[in-house]
Amino acid sequence: MSMGTGTELAQGIRQKIGELKKICSGIDEAAGSRAPAGRWTPKEVLSHLLGPAESCHVPLLQRFIEEEKPTIAIDPGNPHYSEERAKMTFAQLLMEVEKEYERMAVFAATLSDTDLARRAHLPALKESPLGDSPSLEGLIKGLGQFHVQMHIDQIREILLQNRG
Repeated sequence: MSMGTGTELAQGIRQKIGELKKICSGIDEAAGSRAPAGRWTPKEVLSHLLGPAESCHVPLLQRFIEEEKPTIAIDPGNPHYSEERAKMTFAQLLMEVEKEYERMAVFAATLSDTDLARRAHLPALKESPLGDSPSLEGLIKGLGQFHVQMHIDQIREILLQNRG
């Protein structure tokens, strides 16, 4: 992955969240809570994008800066769909996702090339394209762009399957 600036990463995050908001713009509460058998609902997808309630993305990313190659545990297949999140409306969840990714964009925009090159050990990503020792730049791009796009596509598929 070529080195990009923090500002470019922030722009990429904001662009993807704009695309997410666009695909979610017509989803009402009923559609947000419905999914084909064995699939997450759009609300669960948004909850997953938020990550664990106790430690959203920026504290995880800050560890790259604060610690020398920290080991970070993540649970990529967990929707983090708590009772509290289940009580939220689809619009509220989407707003929380937007706020969380804006925090990530603001954080990314402050980073130097040296910061972006720092690495961490994330065993759960061993089989992913990032591998288990991603750079901070790679993880920000992975979370803020590729991961969001994957779930935009997932929501689109869920909505199509629900109509069919």
